[in-house]
Amino acid sequence: MPRVTGFCALLLLTIAPGYAQTPSGYAGSNACRICHADVWQNFYKNPHFKSIALGNQSPARTGCEGCHGPGQAHVDSGGKQTVPRAFSRMTPAQVLETCLLCHGKDFNRVNIQSSEHTLNGVACTACHSIHKAATPKYLLAKVQHEVCYGCHGVQRAQFEMPSHHRVDEGFMECSDCHNPHGAFPPTWRMGQRPRMIEQAATNKEPCIKCHADKFGPFVFEHASSAVEGCEICHQPHGSMNAKLLRRAVVFTLCLECHNGGGSGTRGQGVDLQSSRHNLLDPRFQHCTTCHVRIHGSDSDQFFLR
Repeated sequence: MPRVTGFCALLLLTIAPGYAQTPSGYAGSNACRICHADVWQNFYKNPHFKSIALGNQSPARTGCEGCHGPGQAHVDSGGKQTVPRAFSRMTPAQVLETCLLCHGKDFNRVNIQSSEHTLNGVACTACHSIHKAATPKYLLAKVQHEVCYGCHGVQRAQFEMPSHHRVDEGFMECSDCHNPHGAFPPTWRMGQRPRMIEQAATNKEPCIKCHADKFGPFVFEHASSAVEGCEICHQPHGSMNAKLLRRAVVFTLCLECHNGGGSGTRGQGVDLQSSRHNLLDPRFQHCTTCHVRIHGSDSDQFFLR
């Protein structure tokens, strides 16, 4: 066969990359398209296609074989011999190890090995579908909240309560607050840390991404929100009560802390109820009627107007 050189060689490599020499054991992605045309037809839309488009990656990191391993033996056997990494036959640990070959350097996945999902045997392919994704973003197998609802039925019910975050309506997604790949330990609620919470600036709760006015810093902090976090008063997913509160009547929520357990002086315990407050009187049962700056204040230590 005559040797092809110069411009003709460049053109041949451009229009028919399958003719380029590949290391032993690797067949190249062009060989896969013959039998897996349904996958190859739309693969150019896939983020993983960039390894083929760039053309500067090793065969072990390029196209189909970048994930499934060298496929020459699979091709030579007419498909009778499976590829080295057939995800349908792999354990969750093997799937995770394969994905981390490329995604292990991503900062938002740095805690995936110790995440609740990994510890409970949830593999990447339980949420993601590389070839038949329902959403282009993140290559999810279903719409994001439907993926989460597959395991988290309790939270699905909470999002259907009268007061709830608008996840079902599409206004926000679970990943706005959670990192499904694992997160760093938060600084709030040290005794009972919430799981896989995506943190905002300065290691604060993700609530401040939307509710920045509740963040502060304030001259007079409300210890419950500053130390325990928003969840001490609010149900984050949904509640039967207004404003996602944990209790229907406001003063009963406040009494969980302001119950006489402290010394009654500022800085030495929880403030006691004043003798002027007759909680049987409806005027005093809605504490935030007067204590309007309940999340913190720059002007009044009792969070008054």
